[in-house]
Amino acid sequence: MSVPLESKRCTRCEQVLPIGSFAADKNRRDGLQVRCRKCVAEYSAAHYRRRREALGETVREKVDVPAGHKLCRTCGEVKPHSEWHRNSSASDGLSTQCKPCRAAKGREAHLKRQYGITEAERDELIASQGGVCCICLAVVPEHVDHCHNTGRVRGVLCFSCNAALGQFKDRPDVIRRAATYLEGNAWKPTLVAPGVYQLPS
Repeated sequence: MSVPLESKRCTRCEQVLPIGSFAADKNRRDGLQVRCRKCVAEYSAAHYRRRREALGETVREKVDVPAGHKLCRTCGEVKPHSEWHRNSSASDGLSTQCKPCRAAKGREAHLKRQYGITEAERDELIASQGGVCCICLAVVPEHVDHCHNTGRVRGVLCFSCNAALGQFKDRPDVIRRAATYLEGNAWKPTLVAPGVYQLPS
């Protein structure tokens, strides 16, 4: 069977295709590869899969992604471009993770960097507190509390209790006086010397 001019037969699929369907190969007489681009891509993918499986590594399945969408390799979901942050250095102009996955990774990195614990360790701490803030015992805790001097994690608090400790500058003596004040006993200091006050016992 004759091959029309400006065409070539692929040795794998045996289709007669336009020469634009073949990649360049300077070692060939006609300057083109013997297999069409599609067959070369399929062979490369199969070879890549075999090599990864031989090494015991996971092989990602190819997913059909519609136009205007992208596959997140972290959660495995195909999402519209609106669910991705922009990244001008990426080939498609989008981040490698969708917004929710990127946010989750950011939270995990913050816990490790700021408190030296993982999300699993934080969740274990919350479970050990009975699932509630260990100060008010009423609200679901969300904020990790730590000693600013030693860095030791003390517990997980609700927003209000965590903010209250911050307002009291983590001073137990002030917090104790605040509790006594709320119980109706106002501690009135006595001036004993310039700038020196004595609290009643």
